[in-house]
Amino acid sequence: MEKFDYTKAIATLEEIALKVEDPSTGVEDIDKYISQTEELVEKCRAYLRTVREKVDTIDRK
Repeated sequence: MEKFDYTKAIATLEEIALKVEDPSTGVEDIDKYISQTEELVEKCRAYLRTVREKVDTIDRK
């Protein structure tokens, strides 16, 4: 399983935002981007929860 790259995910989300804002982007493409965005956002949230738990563990020591 590939390690999650938070920085790459954020860059991808920024690229998607630019594509969605582009007037030449079709509605069918926007639907695809929304699905991709939802998936990336959930992965980012899970990653941040994991990091927060690690920091909390360190703080308790």
